[in-house]
Amino acid sequence: MRLKNDFIAPNILWVLSALIFLSTSGPKAAAQNTPLISGGVGFLTTTSNGASAFQPVLSPVAAVPLGEHLLVESRAYISSYIAPENGNSGPYKSDFFAGLQYLQLDYIATPRVTLTVGDFLTPFLTYNERLTPIWISNFQDAPLIYPIGNQHGSSVGAMLRGNAYSNSKVRLNYSAYFSVSSNVKEFNGERASSGQFSMYLPEKRLEIGVNYTRLLQDQQGNSEGVYVWWQPYRVPLAIRSEYAHGPHSQGYWVEAAYRLSQWHGPDSWLGRLEPVFRMQQTFRDSPGSDQLPAVNTQRADFGLDYHFPHEIRLNTSYSRQFASTGDTNIWETTVTYRFLFPTWKGRSK
Repeated sequence: MRLKNDFIAPNILWVLSALIFLSTSGPKAAAQNTPLISGGVGFLTTTSNGASAFQPVLSPVAAVPLGEHLLVESRAYISSYIAPENGNSGPYKSDFFAGLQYLQLDYIATPRVTLTVGDFLTPFLTYNERLTPIWISNFQDAPLIYPIGNQHGSSVGAMLRGNAYSNSKVRLNYSAYFSVSSNVKEFNGERASSGQFSMYLPEKRLEIGVNYTRLLQDQQGNSEGVYVWWQPYRVPLAIRSEYAHGPHSQGYWVEAAYRLSQWHGPDSWLGRLEPVFRMQQTFRDSPGSDQLPAVNTQRADFGLDYHFPHEIRLNTSYSRQFASTGDTNIWETTVTYRFLFPTWKGRSK
């Protein structure tokens, strides 16, 4: 999870207060224009090489419509990381983090075109935009190749996205952005341009997409990637995969999740179980500061998630990582609660 670590708590509270003020100061016209506050609360634990760390997390999301064509969106990440000060020994030390992961303004120009400006999640492949929220991801850790195309996690600039073509057989989607170099504490960014194109086949529930990003500052370089998602109709199975190639490294991850809802329904004690598995690998092509492992690395993640009623979820996982610098066992547990409520009760039509 990439954080704006220098963004202190008073600024977070100020921004959230401003969003709530905007949402409550406008005319209360219709239910569909009701601003929403959602997000998740979680408690994360990690044990690696005998050392345990703990992390309480609050991640609120605000969606504030401003009329029929404008929408303000933002997500914050507030947490405290508690771990031994000197590796496996020594007293526990707490480090506080608070930051905005994105703050953007969307202009819905037409049903096929949306213009976004501000600090938005970088649309490189799928993980950053779709799976980073703690109440969605099946594993606590992001894939090893996550930093490729996502050095900061978000980009400061402008983005166009939408649906190029759709019918009952196929849907073609696109996105393109240009970001500027920014050293502002709250909104760090690099000068880059990128494009993404995807194809979704509704009858097969299959999605395939490609990405290309060009870094336009410092040591310029290209990042390319491809992803495949598949959710068959007859089986409660979700398969997700990505491959990415950056200036210094490349790699892939493949994840499969199978919810046991076919046994006595999704609300039975067995139907709430969801075994998950992820295989990933990175390859170091040349030395570089790309936040990927310095050597070729393999990792297998085995997880078992349980979906409690009322949007509570328990994720447990065991990971085994193999590298020439040493093999590692990683045990992780995450408890999350997802919340969603309007800032006021909308009027029904």
